[in-house]
Amino acid sequence: MSAPGDVAPEILDRLRPICLGLPETYEEPAWVGTRWRIRQRTIAHVYTVDPDRQAVLARAAALDQPACLLTFRSPLDEIAGLLAGGHPFYKPDWGPNVMGMVLNTDTDWEEVGELLTESYCVLAPKRLAALVGPPPPPIG
Repeated sequence: MSAPGDVAPEILDRLRPICLGLPETYEEPAWVGTRWRIRQRTIAHVYTVDPDRQAVLARAAALDQPACLLTFRSPLDEIAGLLAGGHPFYKPDWGPNVMGMVLNTDTDWEEVGELLTESYCVLAPKRLAALVGPPPPPIG
């Protein structure tokens, strides 16, 4: 990784089929890292945080060492359940339905698929959200 926020290719390789498999979703570079959007709404944003360089982002996830973070939207009635499980979930102060997750070697990619599909359904027009079936199977 060469710049602040860069994400390991193997993580992007896991996220791309999930996000780009959703109707009309596209990928673009974000202010840091990479994001996937439906229209102008961000359904997923992934970036690597170094606590020495990005203290605000690191504090949001209670990090003391570099880590890859994923933010997404969650139905309001599911946030408490995600937070009750503790790590890898955290709640950034960026909106009532914004959730965060630390991605690492223990990440449950099937769960990530479900969470990002829900994120899409929260933000997509109802017509497009109705087209979404179960999330794609995890890679690897």
